[in-house]
Amino acid sequence: MNRIFFILLFLIFGKLNATNPDDLLGTWMSTDNSVKVEVYKVNNQFKAKVLWFNHLLSESKTPMHLSLDTNNPNPALRNRKILGMEILDGLRYDAQKKEWVNGKIYDASSGRYWSSCAKLLQNGILKVRGFWKVEWIGKSISFRKVS
Repeated sequence: MNRIFFILLFLIFGKLNATNPDDLLGTWMSTDNSVKVEVYKVNNQFKAKVLWFNHLLSESKTPMHLSLDTNNPNPALRNRKILGMEILDGLRYDAQKKEWVNGKIYDASSGRYWSSCAKLLQNGILKVRGFWKVEWIGKSISFRKVS
């Protein structure tokens, strides 16, 4: 009887802890309601683009549909719109870690690219981390899935 209980317990918690790589796909809103992104997949790499952001939180307060990537270090890209811009590239699922790793995330407010990783927490919150060289030197943003 104890053996059956432990097997069932293992199956239940194993299922709760399991993550499907494609769980990342869809539309996500930051928990602070500052940005909404769409995550999609191309050739086993996860990417994301900006669908909406709160322009009132930016320094310039420029309306969202007019906001440009003015801080980009590449002058040729400074006239591209932030709305619809790809901000995440190269993220891949690591089945051992049960998280997405080795991505690059772009921060339009600084014009910098950062290494990135993402992890889906048990409560359904997606934690995305941008970092420099090592994960503990960086910043995280949390998202909830909206579709």
